[in-house]
Amino acid sequence: MKISTKGRYALRMMLDLAMHDEEGYVALKDIAGRQEISKKYLEQIVPLLHRAHLLRTNRGYQGGYMLAKEPNAYTVGEILRITEGSLAPVTCLCEDFAGCERAPDCMTLPVWKGLYHTINAYLDTITLQDIMDGTVDDLSEIEE
Repeated sequence: MKISTKGRYALRMMLDLAMHDEEGYVALKDIAGRQEISKKYLEQIVPLLHRAHLLRTNRGYQGGYMLAKEPNAYTVGEILRITEGSLAPVTCLCEDFAGCERAPDCMTLPVWKGLYHTINAYLDTITLQDIMDGTVDDLSEIEE
């Protein structure tokens, strides 16, 4: 599984909004400038996040975007599933997959299900607030 640019940029955008929450509505050009992301690319991500009710929008002179909820109410898993679709490591675990005739006899399926569960469980425990507070566990220090 590989997180696309869309997912990574969406997370950075949401984090930027969380960090500038006290400013009210934030212009997309400001986010793009701070994050060094193309404004046009962010314009493609905004509708996904807005449709999922993660963002509030305001048009006009003082327009822009802000979080619809507090930063501790957003998980990394939620943001990535909205932008990436599925976080499944193999196609046969995707919701829109028609099924696999080998599934009943597939010896490796439990491995992929376990990985999928672990990915989702981990990402669903990390909030935007956790990232801002620097309290995300660095699992890379686990001994091999």
